[in-house]
Amino acid sequence: MSAMTGWWSRRSVAGKVELYTRWTFHLFVPIELFAFGGIPLSRSADSPLSTAGAVGLCLWVLVHALLCGFLASRSLDHTTGVRPRPVRLATGVSAATATGNLAVVVLWTTGALPDASVNASVIVGTAVFTVGTLALCVDGVRRMLYVALGAGLVTALPVVLLGHGLLPGAATVVAVAVGGCGTAGACGFSSWLLGVVQELERSRDLKARLAVAEERLRFGRDLHDVMGRNLSVIALKSELAVQLTRRGRPEGVDQMVEVQRIAQESQREVREVVRGYREADLRVELEGARGVLDAAGIDCAVDAPAVELPSGVQSALGWVVRETTTNVLRHGDPRRCAIALRRTADGVLLTVENDGAAVRDGAAAPGRTGSGLAGLRERLGAVGGTLEAGFVDPHSFRVTARVPLAVPEQTGTRQERETVA
Repeated sequence: MSAMTGWWSRRSVAGKVELYTRWTFHLFVPIELFAFGGIPLSRSADSPLSTAGAVGLCLWVLVHALLCGFLASRSLDHTTGVRPRPVRLATGVSAATATGNLAVVVLWTTGALPDASVNASVIVGTAVFTVGTLALCVDGVRRMLYVALGAGLVTALPVVLLGHGLLPGAATVVAVAVGGCGTAGACGFSSWLLGVVQELERSRDLKARLAVAEERLRFGRDLHDVMGRNLSVIALKSELAVQLTRRGRPEGVDQMVEVQRIAQESQREVREVVRGYREADLRVELEGARGVLDAAGIDCAVDAPAVELPSGVQSALGWVVRETTTNVLRHGDPRRCAIALRRTADGVLLTVENDGAAVRDGAAAPGRTGSGLAGLRERLGAVGGTLEAGFVDPHSFRVTARVPLAVPEQTGTRQERETVA
């Protein structure tokens, strides 16, 4: 089942809305063909319309539907930012519609297409679908209204000028204007909605990149505050030691001893900065996860009673909450997430479960896990803990972290201690 629905579930919200919108406009082609192209064929036996005339009208509707479908596809490319606005194509489709409908009116006048009701339905139908497609190329409700009214006047003008009377011309204007306004409103709203969803998706990615950039700036600022003054003192005292040594003064040794002391102190301070940067507080991470998921429209339920934990265990579990929250936001289309913390007989148990999970290619295979989960296993292993992650059902994913409390308190993984040493 996941293989059949993966093409849909693996898409983002914006991707799903775009796919739905595109296929909606693709379906306009057969809808127009069967709604208006089928009328001449069905009426040819009961009206003076010849078979050749009926086939000709049907072919004209088919060509027009294909042109509108192509224009709609290019217009949606403009909405999603893939292509520029298809102005020339829109102008060409408008000219083709006006020319085709003019030909129908001329043949109607000459008697080649004698059925007035069939001719009127084809003329009005193609004009209405053209208005709906052109609405995808313009911005603003007022411009869409102008397109609908203009299409009604252009469609009705040949009817009046070629002698079919004012009443049929007025009926054509009203039919095209009313039908065009309705179609333009539906099409314009679909295009606007797709644009809004795309913009929200871009804003979400931008927010994540800004958060990363802000954290990098914070770390750089802290490191500069710690190292800036000490490095300046080291440089000054080293220069003084060189001058004293060149003069044969024994005070140069004292200055180098002071340089060594400052360097060791700087090393210790850098360790503290890096350790504080890498350690995560469990309570802060739980509240942060709730806020981030709620802001993303995901219902987050946190059930975590106050439990006294060693700092090493808190840091490891805090990283579990941080990494799993990131995975919930990045993968699938979740609506709910539950985070639970429980004290057991010999340790502590943390579970994070969310729905809307998407099975990536090979992700569900045994032994296949992402680098983020592998890093969590290393952190938990440093405090004697274990991590389990997998699908509860095809659309629910659960991460379970178990940490015993009867272990020596540690402040980070072996890799972290070697890095900052």
